[in-house]
Amino acid sequence: MKDDDHYETPFHSAREDAGAAAEVPATAQTSSPSYRLAYVDPDFLMRPELRPVRLQLELLKPEIIQQEQGIESTIVIFGSTRIPSPEVARERLAAAQEAARQAPQDAGLTRAVAAAERLVARSRYYEEARRLAQIITRVSQTDGHKELVVVTGGGPGIMEAANRGAQDVGGKSIGLSIVLPREERPNPYVTPELSFHFHYFAVRKMHFLLRAKALVAFPGGFGTLDELFETLTLVQTRKVEPVPVLLFGREYWEGIVHFERLVEEGTIDADDLSLFRYVEDAEEAWTAIRDFHCRTATPPELLGPCD
Repeated sequence: MKDDDHYETPFHSAREDAGAAAEVPATAQTSSPSYRLAYVDPDFLMRPELRPVRLQLELLKPEIIQQEQGIESTIVIFGSTRIPSPEVARERLAAAQEAARQAPQDAGLTRAVAAAERLVARSRYYEEARRLAQIITRVSQTDGHKELVVVTGGGPGIMEAANRGAQDVGGKSIGLSIVLPREERPNPYVTPELSFHFHYFAVRKMHFLLRAKALVAFPGGFGTLDELFETLTLVQTRKVEPVPVLLFGREYWEGIVHFERLVEEGTIDADDLSLFRYVEDAEEAWTAIRDFHCRTATPPELLGPCD
């Protein structure tokens, strides 16, 4: 069987023909862009008319690689890129305090100290995301299983914490990065062979949910809200099977989204409030996931004893 074929064939493979084409002597004809094989012609692939092809490639590449890696199911962990580890948060606070001591009359530096203090308080979420990923990975990646693999957006902050937690206990985790001006590279804890890069938000979001058995949303901004509400909409409209949707930190979420007001206004049903639940620590989150799937088809042996 040839490397890029699924079965024996008498035809040359695409790879072989691409190699042969590269050896053709240069002439006016062979040097023309029109002569390039379409599938090795980046200028052609970048044309606006080829958008459907690029969408399909972004859908297929992560899917094929995850199949090859034996990834059966995932748990999605979202959250702010701006919540650092406690160590980094404390360093930033110390720097802000030192700057304020040098210029005690500077109101801007005083505000910077207050912001740094809030950052230290929020950094607990980094630790909880890291611990949750450790718990999930210890349970799910034993005895050759590739179930409930942690998947994040591949960036810093809460996503880094979750990928880091999986690595802490010797497990693999997935990063679904996207081209953004403020993010230069994936965090260093994403498993290299499971680090993917996207151009299209829509295809990336589809990959988040294709294998998802739970979604855990830590405090975050527009991106986190977008991913959370898309998941809630898909579950509400029964476009996907129900999964646990966990909002980490009741105080944060109740402060930014008044879900009960939506019921009062009649724009959602009271039953829709059962599509998610609040959790406060890693153990509570894991218990909620385990209890949900103990009642469904996820293999119980991956989840510990089910009551």
